[in-house]
Amino acid sequence: MKYIFDIVGVSPVLDFFSHQQQNLQKPQYRGVEYLGNHKCTLDAFIKSVEPLPKKWNWDMDEVVGTVIDFWINNSESICYWKSRLIDAGSDNLLVARVADIKALRAELEVLLGDK
Repeated sequence: MKYIFDIVGVSPVLDFFSHQQQNLQKPQYRGVEYLGNHKCTLDAFIKSVEPLPKKWNWDMDEVVGTVIDFWINNSESICYWKSRLIDAGSDNLLVARVADIKALRAELEVLLGDK
């Protein structure tokens, strides 16, 4: 299985919490998760993905490897989002997405109206 990790933005904590609660109440695309962190560090995101393999039966080593690969290959993007998080203040989270590529493709197709 192939995975993808990317940073999608900065969100107020309450908005992120509300979004996560809505996802619990409606059918969710299996294998797409949004993560929120107060810190923009590799360690913080590795820690936040640790429960996901159990939930989705993912390969933990591959998921963590995907996060590490993103961190190694996207330093400019990481610096940009770290600055935006600092600018936004302490009541905000950096939001990232980790997903099984097939599940993400299905989610995006529905959002774009292709199905």
